[in-house]
Amino acid sequence: LGRQGTQAALAAATGRLREARLSAWADLPDAEELRERAHRIRMRAIDDLDRYLDEFEHAAGAAGATVHRAATAAEARELVVGICRDAGAQLVAKSKSMATEEIALNDGLEQAGIRAVETDLGEYILQLAGEHPVHIIAPAIEKTASQVAELLRGVDGIDVRPELEDLTATARRQLRQVFLDADVGVTGVNFGIAETGSICLVTNEGNGRLVSSLPRVHVALMGIERVVPRLEDLPVLLKLLARSGTGQRLTTYTTLITGPRRPGETDGPEQLHIVLLDNGRSGLRRGRYREMLACIRCGACLNVCPVYRRAGGGAYGPVYSGPMGAVLAPLLVGLERAPALPHASSLCGACTDSCPVKIPLHELLLDLRRDLVSEGVASRAERLGFWLWSWAWSSPRGYRASTGLARLGQRFGRLAGPGRAWSAGRELPRLAPRRFRDRR
Repeated sequence: LGRQGTQAALAAATGRLREARLSAWADLPDAEELRERAHRIRMRAIDDLDRYLDEFEHAAGAAGATVHRAATAAEARELVVGICRDAGAQLVAKSKSMATEEIALNDGLEQAGIRAVETDLGEYILQLAGEHPVHIIAPAIEKTASQVAELLRGVDGIDVRPELEDLTATARRQLRQVFLDADVGVTGVNFGIAETGSICLVTNEGNGRLVSSLPRVHVALMGIERVVPRLEDLPVLLKLLARSGTGQRLTTYTTLITGPRRPGETDGPEQLHIVLLDNGRSGLRRGRYREMLACIRCGACLNVCPVYRRAGGGAYGPVYSGPMGAVLAPLLVGLERAPALPHASSLCGACTDSCPVKIPLHELLLDLRRDLVSEGVASRAERLGFWLWSWAWSSPRGYRASTGLARLGQRFGRLAGPGRAWSAGRELPRLAPRRFRDRR
């Protein structure tokens, strides 16, 4: 966020998404009832996940798809790379998928000598910049128009103005041949319907439909929690996903795919491979964090979070950001590898209020903080620091002494000793010249 214009771009974009969401929800008279229904649908799937996954695999297989199961990110990456290698792929076209980021698929394809090109505009921009997505819905939300124009200009040297129409036209021209030449298309999955074995893709640019229909082979990477029991459950979730994510009544392109191309059909892939990704998800089904599996990846919690809007997505790590990422990432990779994320929240509760499937995000963040303490993940210096703080503030004399020291220390701008690294990336607030207690 130190780059010129980035903070303003992030604030403006999240503000627009936040206002669009409020406007879209305003015309839903039964909004709370829909949230309750969506919560029940998602939790029903999570509570009986094995059954619905088996149903999905059977139905998808009957429709002609090949279903694979991957226990880990590495296993999923090897599966997808193997499918691409068997297809003789030299070029892979990708639609936006956080699951492919989770398994570091692009790195695996590159190591196998296979070129992968992101076709979502935001993801394409970030690929040119060598960066990771910073938002679930709008991957390049922190980029300004000038930065995007410079990146696109670097592809073929053709000048492009930093105007929306010029930027999209240039990206369309650069990506069109990728769709036509790709041997394999890789997408994520928004929802998998157990009843029919169908997968649902939701996009606003149409690239998901091109990636899944033009190449000879389509590979869909689906987190196991994305399954829903019945086709009739889908409209409720789609209605809330669009309104919460982008403020639309329905996303521009909503695609249902059931199996590969059938005899007599003129479009669609010859092969459809669906990779079911576990990567720690099954271990969350029975514990107090099970509700996190209900997330539909709308991004609403990011747009209302004061920490995300100030720090940006890059502060959370390479995959999931915002409140949902602060909960999900430690659960998937382990608290010891992401001990700071549960603290990336003011606990204001705005994330919980905005969640369309009623996940109590701020409560889960508190639970993770308790786990940090009970499991001894917090460092000895951190525990000592909080003990000293508690001891000092347990008496009026200690409180007065500590605030006096803080006022003296702020002259240096950075904390000393163990606090030096902590304060290096933070703007510490200035203390008032006079304490409130002294105003008599």
